Amino acid sequence: MEFIKRAISAKLTDIVWKFPVVFLTGPRQSGKSTLLKHLFLGKFEFVSLEDKDIRDFALNDPRGFLNSFKGSVIIDEAQRAPDLFSYIQTKVDEMNIPGIYILSGSQNFSMMKNISQSLAGRVGILSLLPFSLGELASANMLPKTADEWMFTGSYPRLVSSKIDPQDFYPSYITTYVERDIRAELKIHDLDKFKRFLSIVAAYTGNPVNLTKLGSDTGIDARTVNSWLSILEESYILFHLPPYYSNIGKRHVKAPKLYFYDTGLLCSLLGFTHADEITKHQMRGHIFEAAVVSEIAKKYFNAGHKPRLYFWRDSDSMEKEIDLLEETVNGLELTEIKSSQTANRDYSKNLMKFNAPQPQTIKSRQVIYDGKNMQISFEEQINVNYKNWKSLA
Repeated sequence: MEFIKRAISAKLTDIVWKFPVVFLTGPRQSGKSTLLKHLFLGKFEFVSLEDKDIRDFALNDPRGFLNSFKGSVIIDEAQRAPDLFSYIQTKVDEMNIPGIYILSGSQNFSMMKNISQSLAGRVGILSLLPFSLGELASANMLPKTADEWMFTGSYPRLVSSKIDPQDFYPSYITTYVERDIRAELKIHDLDKFKRFLSIVAAYTGNPVNLTKLGSDTGIDARTVNSWLSILEESYILFHLPPYYSNIGKRHVKAPKLYFYDTGLLCSLLGFTHADEITKHQMRGHIFEAAVVSEIAKKYFNAGHKPRLYFWRDSDSMEKEIDLLEETVNGLELTEIKSSQTANRDYSKNLMKFNAPQPQTIKSRQVIYDGKNMQISFEEQINVNYKNWKSLA
């Protein structure tokens, strides 16, 4: 299987030699192990805590485990031994040099708690998501249509090995639920959690209402919140907060919910072929999720936390902008439409939005399924209409 160059490589290579510990996290099967072997094998020893004998050694004799390595080491699936981190702290403080450990693994709450307590100030953290459009384009594997893009998703093994999404995602969901979720939440009724996943998928692109979600799934709002938090920590889904000039309000108003990978989303929604998406009522929401996730990947691959929001006018539900990017040079406004036909009406909310002082509007664009073009308005403002492939 040919290695596809990852956009995060430059940032990862840079910080490995600036911190004593680097933690590469992300969802299962996002390509973490493959990337680390490609970049560092030969400079770092590689061990995986998936191997039971090695894991037992790390759990039962953490000092002996760490002392068994003569130089730098990659510890894969590090979340399997979270208590190891306090011993790593002692080791890096003794050595006091960068480039000692690279840890990789699927993130969970207990792991991040241990890292923040034991390795604060000593660890650089990066997140690797499934392939971006740019990575696919560099390998000449860009999807031909938007429906193919949404249905297939972008998990490396699925894309590189040309696995049918109908074969990949059900197995992925089962493995994820039975391993990560059962361990983290101690859920006994796995069928109920799988139903919850499917119902959450139908909420894609909508503000989160914990009470309604609980009512639809038959669980209380507190449990809904707990389960959603685990899904977010595991890079299955994410919340897009509303934009307010008052930063405090962004954390108390209902965010929108999106899945990072639309192939997984489509599987949960029951699609069995890309053609089924074309006229489906969820197509707009799925396309929106694909675009927002793609833009988020740009930030993660650069080692930055995405500063992404949606905007809705408090006086009118019809005045809404799908995505605002907050940059040092101003706000970038994006409307997302799954249509192949450019329509001036798509720009109306982009034109009505007034940036709060001292912010300025850097750009206005519509990402859709049509041709690249520019539409000018009487206010002497241009709005760029861009095909989704321009995100590559």
